[in-house]
Amino acid sequence: MTATLIAVENASGARVELAGDWTLTGLPRPIADLEKRLRELAVADPDWQLQAVAKLDSAAAILLWRAWGRRWPASLSISPTHRRVLERVANLPTAPEPVVRRDPLAGVLWLGRQVLTAINHLSGMIALIGQMLLDLAHLSRHPRDIPWREFSANLYRSGAQALPVTALIGVLIGIVLSYLSALQLKAFGADVFVVNLLGISIVRELGPVLVAVLVAGRSGSAMTAQIGVMRVTEEIDALATMGVSRSLRLVLPKVLALTVAVPLLVLWCSTAGIVGGMVAAKLQMDLSYGFFIEALPRAVPVANLWIGLGKGMVFGVLIAVIACHFGLRVEPNTESLSSRTTTAVVTSITVAILVDAIFAILTRGVGIPL
Repeated sequence: MTATLIAVENASGARVELAGDWTLTGLPRPIADLEKRLRELAVADPDWQLQAVAKLDSAAAILLWRAWGRRWPASLSISPTHRRVLERVANLPTAPEPVVRRDPLAGVLWLGRQVLTAINHLSGMIALIGQMLLDLAHLSRHPRDIPWREFSANLYRSGAQALPVTALIGVLIGIVLSYLSALQLKAFGADVFVVNLLGISIVRELGPVLVAVLVAGRSGSAMTAQIGVMRVTEEIDALATMGVSRSLRLVLPKVLALTVAVPLLVLWCSTAGIVGGMVAAKLQMDLSYGFFIEALPRAVPVANLWIGLGKGMVFGVLIAVIACHFGLRVEPNTESLSSRTTTAVVTSITVAILVDAIFAILTRGVGIPL
């Protein structure tokens, strides 16, 4: 028999009549709405009539006791059996309110955990680099073990397939820089210096950094996801069972491929950026292509090109090592795969920008024409 509730208001006052089976299975759903209704009725302090209640269990008793504000109503008509059930609920000890204490060292503890996590990841990457050096020493003595197929496949995916997007980004950056620079240089009659600005900024800084960001988001995430899926499906464990080195077959080809591909992509992107800037300078300032090409070697010494290519090589090694490191640390679940991939991309971009800043400090006097 389902529990029922009837609220009556007359001249003598308010009255609430309960009937039926007030048990966990007999209460109407949702129970939260029933409790809300009981609380609203309890505000008027009515006469509670529970004589018609056939069954009353502890769940319904707790519901009524909370609706009454954990106190007995002024007027209650109930059978002795059901009253004893309510009395047992009323005599239950109330749980104390949790005391939230602010730890004054919470910030220090959080910082310490972050530092320990960073040290853990750094030590893992150093161990990975050391293993790759051992693999290179092994390959120098056993050239037949060089994984040419894995290297060429990674070089194609990371390098050749990235040419269109890097060229597009390079051209757009060159156009934007040339257009914005022209607006400022015209005010000072220094239109010809757009060659210096475009050459130095694209070849030395923007080209390597943009390529690093694109490669980290495109190839780095793919590498982490690939190794992570192999971890989830236990393919890496299968390789270890067959005696195949995971670093030699999975990590080393990816690192070598990015070490070769990223400098070439930097050169490709810088060339596209300069071409886009040259076209924009022609349209915006009527600067001839011949003058631009003739002035570029004088404005941008070849040392800047070597700096950009050196950055690309370092970025390629770091992005590949970080991607493989986080891929190998994926746990056998999809949530870990997604979080590790995101962490690898963010870490790669952050490290690339930090290394670029270090390059800028160490080479501040190199390749800048006086």
